[in-house]
Amino acid sequence: MQNTDWELRYQTKDMPWEKGEPSPGLVDFFNLHAEIKRGNVLVPGCGTGHDARAWAKAGFNVTGYDIAPSAIALAHEKTHAAGLDAAFVVGNFLQDQPPQLFDWIFEHTLFCAIAPALRDDYVRAVFRWLKPGGHYLAVNYLIPDTEGPPFGTTRDEQLERFSPHFELIKEWVPRSYENRTGQERMFWWSRKQP
Repeated sequence: MQNTDWELRYQTKDMPWEKGEPSPGLVDFFNLHAEIKRGNVLVPGCGTGHDARAWAKAGFNVTGYDIAPSAIALAHEKTHAAGLDAAFVVGNFLQDQPPQLFDWIFEHTLFCAIAPALRDDYVRAVFRWLKPGGHYLAVNYLIPDTEGPPFGTTRDEQLERFSPHFELIKEWVPRSYENRTGQERMFWWSRKQP
């Protein structure tokens, strides 16, 4: 996040990540797990709110969080137009203190958007914002790129970084946007008790 002016990217409409729909993997997750207990969910790096709206539509209390004010404004607008209810906040997920702890955190390639030097901060933030026993659901972009964003990651890196503080429930290759087919992996973690 440090090296990219995300607000400028939204203002200039330089948003190749904007697909106009929620993550296909998230949509399938809801279809396969209709029984999961509803609660509050944080969507950091929410962008224009497609994934946040999918959580709201599924019956969760949703907070979208993004560093770019223009993204938050678009998320508000699109969510209101869809007749859905979600809160959207401008802030820095890596640095801010949570106003509450969440039952779920969902991210779709936010990990790959931040500079690799900040990845320890990212893991600490997920731990800080999530209730003990809460769930962290992530769609990670497994690409080799080192010049980003996006910055690539690997399955091994995900396991190494998150396993000390989170229990892996399940991992799988999700259905993805057409240009990412086979390059994403979903991880469903539970935050370990302190």
